[in-house]
Amino acid sequence: MSEAIRIHPYDAPAGGWGSVKSLGVTVARFAAYDALPGLRLQNKPDGYACVSCAWGRPQKQHLAEFCENGAKATFSELTSARVGADFFAAHTLTELRGWSDMALEQLGRLTEPLRYDPASDRYLPVAWDRAFAEIGAEMKALAPKSVVFYASGRASLETSYAYQLMARMYGNNNLPDSSNMCHETTSVALQKVIGQGVGTVHVSDFEHTDCIFFFGQNVGSNSPRMLHQLQEARERGIPIVVFNPLRERGLVEFKNPQNPVQMLGGPATQIGTQHHAVRPGGDIAALMGLCKAVFDLDDQAREAGRPRVIDTAFMEAHTQGAAELEATAHSTGWPDIEQESGLTRAALEGAARVYAKATAVMAVYGMGLTQHKRGFDNVTMLVNLLLLRGNIGKSGAGICPVRGHSNVQGQRTVGISEKPELVPLDKLAEQFGFEPPRDKGLTTVDACQGVIDGSVRAFVGLGGNFVRAVPDHSRIEPAWRRMRLTVQIATKLNRSHLLTGDVAYLLPCMGRLERDVQDGVLQTVSTEDSTGWMHASRGHHAPASDRLLSEMRIVAGLAQASLPAEMARKVDWNGWCRDYSAVRDAIAITFPEIFHDFNRRLAAPGGFARPLPARERLWKTPSGKAEFRLPQSLSAAYAGDGGADVMRLITLRSNDQFNTTVYGLSDRFRGVEGTREIVFMNREDIARLGLRDGQTVGIGSACGDDVLRQVHGLRVVAYDIPAGSLAAYYPECNPVIPLWQHDEESKVPAAKSVPVRLILEAAGA
Repeated sequence: MSEAIRIHPYDAPAGGWGSVKSLGVTVARFAAYDALPGLRLQNKPDGYACVSCAWGRPQKQHLAEFCENGAKATFSELTSARVGADFFAAHTLTELRGWSDMALEQLGRLTEPLRYDPASDRYLPVAWDRAFAEIGAEMKALAPKSVVFYASGRASLETSYAYQLMARMYGNNNLPDSSNMCHETTSVALQKVIGQGVGTVHVSDFEHTDCIFFFGQNVGSNSPRMLHQLQEARERGIPIVVFNPLRERGLVEFKNPQNPVQMLGGPATQIGTQHHAVRPGGDIAALMGLCKAVFDLDDQAREAGRPRVIDTAFMEAHTQGAAELEATAHSTGWPDIEQESGLTRAALEGAARVYAKATAVMAVYGMGLTQHKRGFDNVTMLVNLLLLRGNIGKSGAGICPVRGHSNVQGQRTVGISEKPELVPLDKLAEQFGFEPPRDKGLTTVDACQGVIDGSVRAFVGLGGNFVRAVPDHSRIEPAWRRMRLTVQIATKLNRSHLLTGDVAYLLPCMGRLERDVQDGVLQTVSTEDSTGWMHASRGHHAPASDRLLSEMRIVAGLAQASLPAEMARKVDWNGWCRDYSAVRDAIAITFPEIFHDFNRRLAAPGGFARPLPARERLWKTPSGKAEFRLPQSLSAAYAGDGGADVMRLITLRSNDQFNTTVYGLSDRFRGVEGTREIVFMNREDIARLGLRDGQTVGIGSACGDDVLRQVHGLRVVAYDIPAGSLAAYYPECNPVIPLWQHDEESKVPAAKSVPVRLILEAAGA
């Protein structure tokens, strides 16, 4: 399906009638009209957890607790379109690999288990029992360390717990998940400096803050429900200071679709009070500039005999390493800070004055900080800034990473991790009577490298679109098809399912929004939001097909078929499938500090919060204090192979997608309609390079190795973006990111400051 391409300025607010219109288009596109009444149950105590973003729920809920993108995810899952064996009888996988992500998404829900037939290059139907038996036989023939158990963020806590247990009983810790591609940098950095791998903010803190700093997070597209909290803060006069290379509409102004006055012509709420277009990869420098300015303000206050700007009492009692940060900040020159950040000294000092006046500051950030070579330093520098004035561990203040996928944080909480030190293996050994593997498992990057070098022979995917989401497609895709076994558990068809191993299965599961009835009883599942709250979720819609199984039943079936019989008998897999509360009882035994009395507490209307020690100023670090940490460099980015023509590419999502799921071709907030084949450029760069707005170009990696990584056919779009920078859509531009360009600590791919060159293409190419 083709759409007319239109590039035009967009100056309307986020939300408003544009959001309403977009929902109308999407519900029609997926023919999901039956889903409309159920939106009232989205993120409600008696309803279901949204399958889109992981933003938290306020204790005092709004009439509607869904946003534009959350509703799109619901319409997508509850589409009336279906994909069964008859579809694959008409289409080979070779043909389908030529289809776009959007075209595959719109095909609808998978309806029956399928096995790849190499002779016909098609998926053919297979009975569930046969699929499990054949997969089990393949798994038993493989070396345990050669198998990867990947999980996307949407599986429930119950299924995730069962999945990690299956993997460890099978014999490895190869449990990468979508966190490895986005916020694992957060988990690693925060654990080292404040003693917990998650943030410290609850949604209720927005009611008490008196200042919010935003870094690298596009709230309008990626977590729109947060706009309610931001709007309420702005109505109280709270300043919101934004650092982001692009001036995103959601952080400029917002019209609340639940506010009749605004919808009927009232003025929009201005969200950001300062906007700083930091250079991609320049956040360390910007944060160093803010810290330097705060130290300078503190020096001025001492000289004038005024109260200190630095919270010395907090720092002496609760932190370590402040003197080293102060010395580094004072010795770092403003010209270096300005050069790398792309911001002026005056702008940074102005932002620092706002910070210094506030008594409770929240720092909100997204993948604009985590997906860099030194994303770890980005996050720890942001913590440094907060610690200077005691802004962790008090009401209205704290560090607030905004996780993307629903329940991606929760999966890590219940044991899906390649890091054995983060999982209570001794407890699992005692609880289930087996010896878990103790060696470190594979991250996403490690798994990809293993696919390339042949050491990974099988991939089991609990949701997700792994191959499309990872970097370096020119190396990953050919190698992927040399694996022995690929097993994909999914609700809908995506590109990863079209790239198979020698033996491949596509196992369709029920979605979270559907009634999961086991032995006549409607089951409840649970999720964790990005603020650390656990919530119950109950499906209310009929399953898309009577041949679907729940995720729990599929995982149990794989475990019973793939594990040695004596190992499989150590878990009552069938009992867990009949009653998910039994799984929660097991989770409570494994993780008592977080999940004690799990079933009773989950029944509370607002759910319950996990312990957040740093929120109580209890620092689970080796020193017992919060740690100031010095960055290795002012730049978070890979430098590339040199040359004035090397630019920094940001990969980003449109308003009409969630992760690799593309709902449509409208990026309303950036004024792009009908295409995703574009590259945003600074107007001065367009002129400097002798290009023109609308010209077709390619981009190629400037990493300096001998692998050809290019994407072609991109339309130049003039945009307000820092000079020397480009922005283009994910996942289309993932092929230009080398697998080895990742955060040095977490191995998260460095997708937010990729060194590239533009490639001139022949007219009409």
